[in-house]
Amino acid sequence: MQLLIADDHPIFRKGLKEILLSFYSSASILECSNGKEAFDTILKSRPPIAILDINMPEMNGLEVSERIQKENVETKIIILTMYRDREMVKKAFKVGAYGYILKDYAVNEILECIEKVKKGGKYIGNELQDHFSELGKEDQKIFKLHELLKALSQAELKTLKLVSQNKSTKEIAELLFLSEKTIENYRSKICQKLNLPPRNNSLVLWISENKGLLSSISEF
Repeated sequence: MQLLIADDHPIFRKGLKEILLSFYSSASILECSNGKEAFDTILKSRPPIAILDINMPEMNGLEVSERIQKENVETKIIILTMYRDREMVKKAFKVGAYGYILKDYAVNEILECIEKVKKGGKYIGNELQDHFSELGKEDQKIFKLHELLKALSQAELKTLKLVSQNKSTKEIAELLFLSEKTIENYRSKICQKLNLPPRNNSLVLWISENKGLLSSISEF
């Protein structure tokens, strides 16, 4: 397994690397000292998981996460930081992070976090659980919506975006250079993954109901 660590403190990087190697003795661990280096390395090496600090020179960890999402890179981001405030946790998940844990508890939580994130789940450190429970209903809906969209393929996500722009099946097929039957299949799969009833207008209604939330998600 390949992992990436990005932190501008070499002593912390060394300690975290030793912790990771104690769990994953055969892992290949990439090290970066700033956000720009982390972003470039992720684009080049595509590690399954990248562990990022928030405060880094040139580009912070949240900016790296957001740009990785826009580049459609499948690397899953874990934020490992000293920031424990609610707004920072909320922002991290909005820009595509899969995990958020505090440096103070890294030794106890990093393995559990990585294992959950590897399976596509989200992880919030135990000391921050109350932050998530305190999030407003809209924030929790965004979190759940983000999870649903992660299940879509890139072709399905493109189709969903075009449906949200009021494009017809014929128009979408022309824009994506695909057959109308293929687009209908995409729409059907999207409905299944979003747990929508098999009605002709169910996808359009769902988009209408969630338009405001969709606009707040970076990859949509």
